[in-house]
Amino acid sequence: MDLTDRTLINTIQHECYDSVSAANLSEDRILERVKTCSWWPNWNKDVSEYFQTCDRCQKANRATGKKSGMMIKIQEPKSPWEIVHIDWVTALPTGEDRSDNAYLVLVDRYRKTPMFLPCHEDDTAMDTGIMIWNKGVSLEVYFTYPNRPQLS
Repeated sequence: MDLTDRTLINTIQHECYDSVSAANLSEDRILERVKTCSWWPNWNKDVSEYFQTCDRCQKANRATGKKSGMMIKIQEPKSPWEIVHIDWVTALPTGEDRSDNAYLVLVDRYRKTPMFLPCHEDDTAMDTGIMIWNKGVSLEVYFTYPNRPQLS
C-alpha cells in the first residue's frame, strides 16, 4: 500500500511497534514488519526515528555507567614469577589456633599456579612485602594505568 497521509503512517508504525501483538521488537524486525505491509517515501528513515523516540525502549536499552575504555594487553611472561596477579581474600572466619582471617593470593601468569599465603586483613603494605619476600618470590613491581598512559 502506497501512503502519504501522516496519520495513517503513524497508525501503521504504532500497530507494527507499540501494539500488544508487536511486543516492541528490535529495530531490524520492525523495519522488516513495516516493509511487508506498506511503503511510503523515506519509510525506513521514519520507522528508525519512531524506534529511536520510543520512551520505553530508550529506558530499557540505555547503556548505564561509563563507557568501556581501551583494553591494554598484558605482556606475556618469559619466565616464572615475572608477571604475578595479586589479590586478597578477606573476612574469613578464624580458627581456634589461628588469628589469620585472610589469604594473600599470588598467581604466576607463566605457570598459572596460585600461591596462598595466610595473613591478616589489617596487614600493611610492608607486612605484605615481607611475607612475599620470605616465601622466596622476588617481584619487580610495576603498575599500569589504563586511563593515564603517561603514568605507566
